[in-house]
Amino acid sequence: MTTGIYECVSEEALYKYAELAVKVGVNLQKQQMLIIHSDIQNAPFARLIQTAAYKAGASNVHIDWTDVQSAKEFFLHAPDRIIGYYPDWQAARFKEWEEADAAYIHIITENTEMFKEVSVERVARFQKASRTKLRDYHNKVRCHEIRWCLLAVPSVDWALKVFPNLRKEEAVQSLWTSILKGARADGDFPVKDWKTHHTAFESRKNFLNESQFESLHFKNSWGTDLHVGLPENHLYIGGGVSDKEDITFFPNIPTEEVFTAPHRNKVNGRLAGSRPLVYEGRVIDGFYLIFKNGRITDYYAAEGQEVLEHLIAADEGSHYLGEIALVSHTSPLAQEDTLFYNTLFDENTSCHIGIGHASPSNIQNGMNQSVKELKTAGLNTSLLSVNVTFGTGDMKVTGINEDGNEILLMEEGEFQF
Repeated sequence: MTTGIYECVSEEALYKYAELAVKVGVNLQKQQMLIIHSDIQNAPFARLIQTAAYKAGASNVHIDWTDVQSAKEFFLHAPDRIIGYYPDWQAARFKEWEEADAAYIHIITENTEMFKEVSVERVARFQKASRTKLRDYHNKVRCHEIRWCLLAVPSVDWALKVFPNLRKEEAVQSLWTSILKGARADGDFPVKDWKTHHTAFESRKNFLNESQFESLHFKNSWGTDLHVGLPENHLYIGGGVSDKEDITFFPNIPTEEVFTAPHRNKVNGRLAGSRPLVYEGRVIDGFYLIFKNGRITDYYAAEGQEVLEHLIAADEGSHYLGEIALVSHTSPLAQEDTLFYNTLFDENTSCHIGIGHASPSNIQNGMNQSVKELKTAGLNTSLLSVNVTFGTGDMKVTGINEDGNEILLMEEGEFQF
C-alpha cells in the first residue's frame, strides 16, 4: 500500500470496502462494464475496486482519472470564455458508456481548503455548463435508469477539519474509522450486513407508502417549523433502489435515509440548517431558509452567503424542493457525534431536504410520465440537486392525514414506527 492516507488503514479493510461498492453499491452484473471516477490521489483504492470488479465478472473496468490540483488551476487561470464551456467530447464519453450499459462508482473526498482562492461565480458557471450538456445522463441517474454509487475516502485537509485537535496521522485514522463505520463496512461480513440494513428500509418504506400522508410537520428547538405538503400517490424510496431491469443497487454508501418528493408548491415555514453545507468546495454555515408556497423567499448564512445565493439562483427550479428525507438521529454516523463537513455523511446523521430536482421515482408510475405530467403532479425540475441537513436530536415529525389527524413519526430524532 502507498504512503499518505492509505498508510492509516489496512488493505484487508480497504478491499472489503471496495467489494461492498461493487457487490452492493452498483450490484455489478457478469460481463458488465464499470466506470470508476477517481482523483489520482486515490489510485490505491480505485485499483482495489478494479480488482474486486474483475473478480465479480466485469467485462471492462475503466478508471476515469481526475486531479483536484489541476481543477484548481483551471478555475484560477483558464480564459473566461472557457469556464462556461463543456466540450462535446466529454459528453460523448458518457453517451458511449451509457450505450454500453455501464455502471458507475464515484470515489469522493473533501478538499475545502483547495478552492478558497477560486471564484464562486466561475465554479457555478462551469457546473451549470456541464449539467446542461450532461442533462440526459443526470436525468437517467435521478431516475435510476443506470446503476451508480458514491463512496468516500479521507483527505488530510478533510480529516484535520473534522478532527482539528488531533495530529495529522491520528486525524486521518479517525476519519477512516468513521467512514468505514458509517458505511457499515467495518464488520466481518459487510455484504451480509447490508442485506439486514435493506430489510429495515423496506419495512419503513412500506408503512409510509401505505399511509399516504397529506403533509409532514417538522419542528425543533433550532427554529425549524416547517410544513411539507406531499403530492398524491407519492412514494418513499431509500436504501436500495431498482434500475430499469429491476436490479437493486445502493446509490449512496453510507445511506440511512427514507425520502420522497414534496409537492413543489406546498412547502411553508422556516428551516434552520443544523450542519454546515459544503457546496462546490465552499462551506455554508449558520443558515436558514424561508418557504412560502414552495418557493424559497428568504435566506441567510452567517458564513457562505454568496455561495448560498449562487446555489439558490442556479435556475428557477433551485428555488424549490425536490426531496424530503427522514433519517434516524441514532444512525451509525449520528452516533459518532461528529461534524463531517460533507453532505453525503452529514445528511445521513439526521433529516434533510433536497433543493432542486425531484426524482420521478418518488411518485407512482412516475418513470413513465412526461415532464409535463410530473409537473402537474407537483414534482419540481431543476439542473440542481443539493441536500441540506436540518435534523437534530430533538426533532419531532408528525404525519398529517387528509382528515387532519396526526400520527407521530419521529420523537427526539428517532423513528416511532
